[in-house]
Amino acid sequence: MALNLEDIAGHPALNACVQAQARAMQQAYEGNPRASSVFATQQRWLMAHIGLALHFRRDPSDYRKELTAARFVDVTVQHAVASRNTAHAFIKEMQHYNFIEVGPMADDGRIRPLHLPAITLEPLIGWIHMHLSTLDALDGGSRLETFQARPQMLARLQPLIADGLISSVPVREPQQTFSLFTWLNNGGVVMDWLIAGVDPQNAGQERIPTGVLSIGDFSSWLKLSRTHLARKLRDAEALGSVGWLGRRGHSVMWISNEFYSEYLTAQAVKLAIIDAAFAACMEQASG
Repeated sequence: MALNLEDIAGHPALNACVQAQARAMQQAYEGNPRASSVFATQQRWLMAHIGLALHFRRDPSDYRKELTAARFVDVTVQHAVASRNTAHAFIKEMQHYNFIEVGPMADDGRIRPLHLPAITLEPLIGWIHMHLSTLDALDGGSRLETFQARPQMLARLQPLIADGLISSVPVREPQQTFSLFTWLNNGGVVMDWLIAGVDPQNAGQERIPTGVLSIGDFSSWLKLSRTHLARKLRDAEALGSVGWLGRRGHSVMWISNEFYSEYLTAQAVKLAIIDAAFAACMEQASG
């Protein structure tokens, strides 16, 4: 049985499990910033999942079911994830960094299918590992062990996760502070970094201390413009979502209990989608 949103959101261990997940995401970013940046804004994250799902569902014997730039753009626009121009720019960027490759022209000369090198799937596999590990920590399950023993499961699991994410209103329309960061370059990494430095024992406080001491150090680590990051943090400060225990930008940053709750809720929504997809895969395998 998959854990549902209520099971996850109300779990007493969620704070500690989500902090461990945030730290794992932070380490993944440090290990491969370029790959992590693909998933680092809400829009790019959803476009990446659309592309991956089209890759896993492709049918080389039917050009209408191949992964092509045109299909990717059409599906992205159909789900109102991004404009045609943005979707085209994303494809070009993925080609530039060799996350996708253009295959040979099809026999009928009408299409150029896109292919994903094996190395492109590594960040996705790591992302799935992190979330299955969190779910296992919540209920003592063995999802991660099962997934690692059945690597072929990836081709069924990821498209189901993508379907769940794209059709989820809470995912597509996050709460206000979370939404503020989802449109910032590496905004997901910013939030993970803030949460990773939170002591779960302080989770009940109105102002929860983080591990961030300097905007300059923070922006350097994130490879973000200090000015751009500071502007976003000021926007969040205006909402009462972040602040500093001492001098602005030169003391410990705190996040509000409300922002912390928004982050936990967003993680619970995502984890429930992933667990539902995992359960569906297991049901298909045993059916």
